[in-house]
Amino acid sequence: MLPHDFPAWQTVYKYFRYWKRTEVWQAINDALREAVRLEAGREAEPSVGLIDSQSVKGSSIAGERGVDGFKRVKGRKRHILTDTMGLLLVVVSHAANIPDKTGAWAVLACAVVKGFSRLELILADGGYESGPLTQWLATIVSWTLQLVTRPEGQKGFVVQAQRWVVERTFAWLGRYRRLNREYEVLPDSSEAMVYIAMIHLMLNRLGKNPALWT
Repeated sequence: MLPHDFPAWQTVYKYFRYWKRTEVWQAINDALREAVRLEAGREAEPSVGLIDSQSVKGSSIAGERGVDGFKRVKGRKRHILTDTMGLLLVVVSHAANIPDKTGAWAVLACAVVKGFSRLELILADGGYESGPLTQWLATIVSWTLQLVTRPEGQKGFVVQAQRWVVERTFAWLGRYRRLNREYEVLPDSSEAMVYIAMIHLMLNRLGKNPALWT
């Protein structure tokens, strides 16, 4: 399914797998995210992050799968941390049956390792309520996990302040056919595909000003 002007699929896959294992896709994403933020007049690194997950139906391909009983989806969850512009900081792919407050440990642990020096506040919905996680973040990196919940007595859909940004990121990812379902056997391949989609999105934003790529 490669474009006709690409090399043989074996060559393309070789580089995809090598860049995945050496975290090149992540490095490209990080560099472009900083460029987009600077173009928007912001600091290169964010001070506020937003965390959320999206359950995606799996295909017939084998691999780590699970059933999200709440959303009635059999497949995987894409767990992401974004900045307030909706740009990707971290993505972790895991079975859909893993609760959000459990999967959040993996996402935030990756963020801690990456060492976002300005990050102070992380916004999440009520499903992430977890005393041990909150205490761990405060102790290790002095980050605050703040829950954003709907107003008391509110029924039906309501836009939550700032948290709509991460939902918009999932909408962006949904425009990419490869991400409409879970086609990958390995979770790290799923994560690489999300990074590639975000790279494409940010390159389009920066296309009118190539000087910002460096």
